[in-house]
This record gives sequence, C-alpha cells and structure tokens, in this order.
Amino acid sequence: MNVSEALQTRYSVRGYLDEPVPDTVIREVFDTARLAASNTNTQPWHVAVVSGDACDRLRDELCALFDAGAEQDRGFPGGARLEGVYLDRQRACGFGYYATMGVERKDMEGRARIARKNFELFGAPHVAFFSMPRTCGYPQAVDLGILLQTVMLVMVEKGIGCIAQGSLAGYPGPVREIADLPEENEILFGLSFGYEDTEAHINTVRMDRAALDEIATFTS
Repeated sequence: MNVSEALQTRYSVRGYLDEPVPDTVIREVFDTARLAASNTNTQPWHVAVVSGDACDRLRDELCALFDAGAEQDRGFPGGARLEGVYLDRQRACGFGYYATMGVERKDMEGRARIARKNFELFGAPHVAFFSMPRTCGYPQAVDLGILLQTVMLVMVEKGIGCIAQGSLAGYPGPVREIADLPEENEILFGLSFGYEDTEAHINTVRMDRAALDEIATFTS
C-alpha cells in the first residue's frame, strides 16, 4: 500500500473487535511515525498509549465524568468559533452521523448517547494521548497534527483502525492518573485504535470532502 492508497481508503473507525493489537505492532507504528516532520526539528510531542485493564479503567472514569455532566477542563483552548462553509461542514458531519445511526436532530437523548461513545473510546482496546509542553504554541500544535496524521496512515498500512478525538482532551484528570503523561504537558487530542469490527453498523458512517477547486488555487 502506498500513501495515496492509504489516504483514499482510510476512514474514522467507530466500532472495534475485542482483540488487542500486539505490543510489538503498536511499537512499530509509533517507531515509524516518529520520523514525521516538525518545525526546526523540535519534535515537541509526547504520546501516551493506554491498553488492557488500564484502558478499561480509564474508559469507565471518562464515562462517569460525562454521565455526571462534569465540565470539561482543557489545558489548551478549544477550537475557534466556526462560521460560513466551515460551520456548514461541521453540521453536515454531525447530522450525517446521526442519520446513519437513526438519531433525529431533535432527539437529544440519542445525540447524548452518540456523544458518550467518544468517552467509551468507541469500544477500542487502545487509546493514545498526544500532548506537548504547556509552554508551546500553535506552531508546535501543527507539529502534533503532522504526527497524528502520520500515525493514522501507518495504522492503515498495518490494518489497524483508528479515530482521532479532540474530545479526549476534555477530561485530563483521569488520563494523568492512569497514563504515563509528562507533568509539564497538556493533551491536545486522543486516538482510539484497534482492529475494526467490519460488522458494526456504525462503521458505515462516511464523510465526503470538498472538491479540489474549493480548497486550493494554482498560480503560474
């Protein structure tokens, strides 16, 4: 598989088999992904991978906070307010997801069940938390995005499903208690991963992309 094929075939996986990825394969993924580019080669990232019983405990604690309506406490500010076509795309993503799962827009309980799946890690047996020192800024956040994309593409190559989740930065307390996270770091996002359950209806969710001429210009 080449990079183009990986990009054309990957999608966010939201349903997983109860089968862990071997530790050796997980290490291979991140050992390859560490070659990703970064601004002036600072490599400002840290990845904390949680598996097994620790992953189950973390899942339970995150869900307990969500169920209690606990306020999220991000170390770095959340995304900016979206407007125009960007807001339209965000809404289309959400409504398309709800529609696939048979949840109507006005069904707030159904939407909450869908949101909870983020903190259930979609049933994945592994989760990785991507963090950087709190002294870093947006250039380093871009670097972590480059690392994340690299990890995701390597996982496609190795037959591993994954889903990137900004929501997993919202409850850092349990993550700090369970994961091996540097004290000076703050979480930007998480990545749940494992082997895809190809029979799970939730994995039929697909999102389209804007046409090339909508997102790029070419001048000569």
